[in-house]
Amino acid sequence: MSDIIFHKMEGAGNDFVVLDNRTYGFDLDEIIRFTPKLCDRKFGIGADGILILQPAERDEVDYTMIYRNADGSDAGMCGNGARCLVMFAFQNGFGSTQTFNIHNNVYEAEVHDEENVSVHFPVHVIPEDIQINELDLVKANAATEHLVQFVDKTDLEKEAELVQTGRTLRYHKDVEPPGSNVNFVHCKERGSISLQTYERGVEGLTLACGTGALASAIAAHHHMNRVEKQAKYQVKVKGGTLFVSFNFEPGTNTYHQLILTGPAHFVFKGSIST
Repeated sequence: MSDIIFHKMEGAGNDFVVLDNRTYGFDLDEIIRFTPKLCDRKFGIGADGILILQPAERDEVDYTMIYRNADGSDAGMCGNGARCLVMFAFQNGFGSTQTFNIHNNVYEAEVHDEENVSVHFPVHVIPEDIQINELDLVKANAATEHLVQFVDKTDLEKEAELVQTGRTLRYHKDVEPPGSNVNFVHCKERGSISLQTYERGVEGLTLACGTGALASAIAAHHHMNRVEKQAKYQVKVKGGTLFVSFNFEPGTNTYHQLILTGPAHFVFKGSIST
């Protein structure tokens, strides 16, 4: 048993346990082992996932980001978590402009002020119209797997039904492995959407999902057959508001130069035995 210092952070209500692994040197197996305990909301700190600031594993980055879902599984990428880790790094000696990698992708980020961070996603997204269980969906993988269903505004409040649908789609054979996050989107007006996300690995609705905001904005642009080559979206989630921008290539139906902007806040600091 050993005590570790942690910070609790949140981005639009998506909350995280943050550790500076330059101090501890935990290997990935150790991180996977203690993540469910630390993220448990009854017996631990409580969080949607864990963020690890890791010494740079590549020459071209400032540091490496490790993110695990609350159950210890690999989330791929977490947009809200990335913004929080960038803010954490900024408060611990890194500059306002940063580069980091998660897996094989290298991301750029900027800290705008004491609350807001932008992260640039080095991915190309080609949305796909699919049907599962007679539901019309858009598949749009924005650095991690996402399905999008368009719903009426009132349906966003029917959370028990959203959870049931999300759980069914999340494990559907057409998206296994590794399964998918599921987004429920209401298109409010041009350039504005409302969103609820069922997150894989959390196995429930969360107050926000950054990659879900990206995927949902792309899906909305695709769904409405918009053709402008640059677009911006305001994405309203239960935990606040996120901002998405991207470029679009009509000839190939490809979205790129994705940028996610939103808040990143410290909640508290503490220590816990692992």
